[in-house]
Amino acid sequence: MEEPFGDLPAEAPRESDLPEAAERRMKATAFTSGLSVPDFAACLSSGLEPIGYVQGSCVMQWQFYGAASQMIMSSDARYYSQNWRCPHGMVSAEHRAWGQNYEQYWLEQAWSTGFTTACARMIEEATALGADGVVGVVDHMGTMSDLGVVEFTLRGTAVRLEGSTRPAGAAPWTTFLAGARLTKLIEAGYAPISVVAASSSVRIWASCVTGYLMEGNISTLSTPVSSATGEIEQVVAAHEVSRELARRAIRATLGGDSLHGASLSVTAREYSEGDGEVTVVIRGNRVRRFAEFEALEPPRPVVHLT
Repeated sequence: MEEPFGDLPAEAPRESDLPEAAERRMKATAFTSGLSVPDFAACLSSGLEPIGYVQGSCVMQWQFYGAASQMIMSSDARYYSQNWRCPHGMVSAEHRAWGQNYEQYWLEQAWSTGFTTACARMIEEATALGADGVVGVVDHMGTMSDLGVVEFTLRGTAVRLEGSTRPAGAAPWTTFLAGARLTKLIEAGYAPISVVAASSSVRIWASCVTGYLMEGNISTLSTPVSSATGEIEQVVAAHEVSRELARRAIRATLGGDSLHGASLSVTAREYSEGDGEVTVVIRGNRVRRFAEFEALEPPRPVVHLT
């Protein structure tokens, strides 16, 4: 009995581990670009020739440890952990005698793995095109299903520098910048090195007071309050610490270089009874000075009013 598809030709050996669809895209005769028209024109005027739209992705299973495991892991002195005690002296199944904030470092490590893997695959495509750099990089993390599967993607436009002497196969530089912003960076004496990003995650197990305040139920507090306004200390601490943890993490990626064009995003999730989670992501451009800064000449008026 014949096979339904007949005799298929043997698959030719592949020269790289890029997906087959990516290899076909690399061999296309016309280049593609993710730049706007002004950014495209600014790249050309700076001697950067767009040669292709490159991308990388990483799909990961996003699992959480059980509550008991989280509490054990959070006791590690290397990571942030802070406790809040109940001021009421009550012990019952319905009343929380304690609360805790702690760093979810396993989620931070998973986020870093997803981002850096997707970035490396984008750079691999750019290297295959013979690019000197990748400009206008955009990164995204999205949920693919309800089962904790997330996808990290990075996309950008590979460019070749006019008169470049970069060795064949050398990894290109990357930057979130493009167009006039990239031009001004270079004019200021800084060269783009790479895109960098870091994430922090702090889990909030609400104390009794935090739970009451988050639910707006101040009448159950045994301590008299003069006003319904004021800070919820445990939640404020989670936001402050998560920002500082993200700043520390991204500083560790710079290796003595500078961070330019940084952006910070905060995602706060609220669970039941005041429990929650604060996630912070910082993105930016790792840059290195290659020339002294030359201040622009002061502007001179071209019209005189009398």
